[in-house]
Amino acid sequence: MNPLKKLFKQTFIYGLATVLPRMLSFLLTPLYVTVLATDGYGEVSIIFAWFAIFNVLLAYGMETAFFRFYHDAGLNKKTVVTTSLLSIGGSSLLFMLLAFMFKGAVSSFSDIEPQFITYAIWILVLDALVIIPFSWLRANEKPMRYALVKITNVVINLGLNCFFLIALPILAEKSPDSILSSLYKPNFEISYIFISMLIASAITLLLMLRLYLRRPYVFDRVLWSSMIKYAAPVLIAGIAFTINEVFDRIMLDWLLPDDIAESEIGKYSACYKLTLFMTLFATAFRMGIEPFFFSHSKSDNPQKAYAQITNYFVILGSVILLSVVVFVDVLKLIIVPNSDYWEAMSVVPIIILASFCLGIYHNLSVWYKVTDRTKIGAYISIVGAILTIVINYVFIPYFGYKASAVATLVAYGTMMAMSFYFGKMYYPIPYNFRKIVFYLLISTTFSVLSFYLFDRNLLVGIVLLLLFLAMVMKLEKEQLKKIFLKK
Repeated sequence: MNPLKKLFKQTFIYGLATVLPRMLSFLLTPLYVTVLATDGYGEVSIIFAWFAIFNVLLAYGMETAFFRFYHDAGLNKKTVVTTSLLSIGGSSLLFMLLAFMFKGAVSSFSDIEPQFITYAIWILVLDALVIIPFSWLRANEKPMRYALVKITNVVINLGLNCFFLIALPILAEKSPDSILSSLYKPNFEISYIFISMLIASAITLLLMLRLYLRRPYVFDRVLWSSMIKYAAPVLIAGIAFTINEVFDRIMLDWLLPDDIAESEIGKYSACYKLTLFMTLFATAFRMGIEPFFFSHSKSDNPQKAYAQITNYFVILGSVILLSVVVFVDVLKLIIVPNSDYWEAMSVVPIIILASFCLGIYHNLSVWYKVTDRTKIGAYISIVGAILTIVINYVFIPYFGYKASAVATLVAYGTMMAMSFYFGKMYYPIPYNFRKIVFYLLISTTFSVLSFYLFDRNLLVGIVLLLLFLAMVMKLEKEQLKKIFLKK
C-alpha cells in the first residue's frame, strides 16, 4: 500500500480513537458551564492544569521511549514491554506514597482543598498505569481496541457526570427518602466531577490489565538506563509543553486579584475549548504519524514522505483554522452555551492559530526524534516555556487572559520556527516552504478579516472560506488523487 495512503488510513482510525472520545469529553464543557458559575469552572480549570503537569511528570517520557526501543530490531520486544511496565508501576507507587505523606503541604502550596488532592492522587496514578498498555496497542497497530477502551472511559465519565450533576439532584428532590437521595450533597459539584473521573480511570485500568498479567517479567537495567536517558529530554520537553498549554491558568490565579481570578480563568478556559476541532485534528494526526516516523525511518528516502505529510497537515489545518473562525459564533452556542463566559471570545482566533502552530511543530519534530537528538527538542520547548512564563508574568496584570493567549501563540510560533531551522541543519527534509507559508498566511489573513475586520459577519466569512477551499482544490487536486486513488 502507498505509505502515505496507509498513513492517512492509520490517522483516520486513530483519529476516531482520539477524536470521538474527546468529542464526548467536550460535551462536558457545556454541562460544566451550565451547572457551574464562572468562578466554579475557574477552580476546576486550575485543578485540571495541575493534573496536566503531573500527568507529564508521571509519564516522564516513557511513552516516546517505548516507541523508540520497541521498534529497535536488536531488542527483545517483550523485554522492552516488561521493563517499561515495571518502571511506570514502580514510579507510580512511589509517587502515591509521597503524595499522601505530603498532602497537606501540597494543598497549602496549590491552594486546592485536601479532598480534591486525594481524588487527584488516585486519578493520576491510575492514568499513569495505562500509559504503556495504550502505547503497546499503538505500536502493534491495534487502533480498534485502543478506540474501544478510550471511548469506554469517556462514556463512563460523561455518564457519571450527567448522573451526578443533572439527574441526582432531581431524583433526590423528588424522592427525599430514597437511597439515591442519600448520595446527593448540595454544593458538591466539583467533588462529583472528580469522583466521575476516578471511577472511569479505575475501569480503564481494569480493561487494560491484561498486559500486566499475561507475561513473565524481566527488568533489563541496561535497557532501562538507555530508555531513561532517551526519555529525560522528552520529559523536559513535556513539562515545557504543559507549561505552554496550561500554566497560564495557574499564573492567572497567582497574578490577578483574588476577587476576579477564578471567574476570569473560567471564562478563558471555556472559550479555549472552542479550539476543539484544531486540537482534535492535530492530536489525531500526531497519533498516526508518531509510529509512522519510527517505523519508516530506515526506509528509502523517508524525508520525502515526511515532507509530504507536513504539507498536507498544513493544508488541512489551514482549512480547519478558517472554518472554526468563520463559524465560531455558531460553535459557541453548542460548546459554551452560557453567555456569562462569552467575554473571552476575542482570544479564540489567537488560540486556534497557536494550536495550529503547535501541530506544525509536532510534524517538524520528526528530525530530532529519529536522529535521537531529543535534547535539542527539549531546548526548543524550554525556550517556549520561558516565553510563556515571561509574557504572562509581565502582561497578565495589565491585559489578563489576553496576555495568556498571545503568550501561547508567541511560544508555539517560536518553537515551530526553531524546529524548522535546526531541522535543516541536522536532518534536511525537502519541505515545500513556500507552499506552507502561503497556506498559513492566506488562512490567517482570511481569519483576521472575518473575525476582527468584519466583526464575525457570517456571510463574509463563508465567502472567504469558499474562496480558500476553491484555491486549495485548484492547487492540490492532482496530488490528492495520487494519494487516495493510487494503489
